[in-house]
Amino acid sequence: MDITPFVSADQKLIQSYTQGRFRINGEVFSYPVLVWGAHVEEWCVSDFTQINDQIHALNGQIDVLLIGGGATFSVLSPSKRAAFIGLGFSVDVMDTGAACRTYNVLTAEGRRVAAALRTL
Repeated sequence: MDITPFVSADQKLIQSYTQGRFRINGEVFSYPVLVWGAHVEEWCVSDFTQINDQIHALNGQIDVLLIGGGATFSVLSPSKRAAFIGLGFSVDVMDTGAACRTYNVLTAEGRRVAAALRTL
């Protein structure tokens, strides 16, 4: 029995991540990225807890936002978590590697997920 999940060709999957870059569907990005569905764009924030227009624009498009905060795990303060929850989706913060792997699993399951990833 084949259990390989079906993922459409335009769906973005993170193939690898290393110091300073990501490979997503064969394309290399050497800056923080925001990836969801068929989209990848530069994530333009100076602080990974910043809620900018890019994050606001995800409202109604996703159910889960994964934030990859870099090489180590970070925690959102209760006030920051409340601000994200008010946007209409849940947020989980983890190190960037874990966020990449979790994004791929949730995407393969057909979930509406986005990953905001800082480089390692």
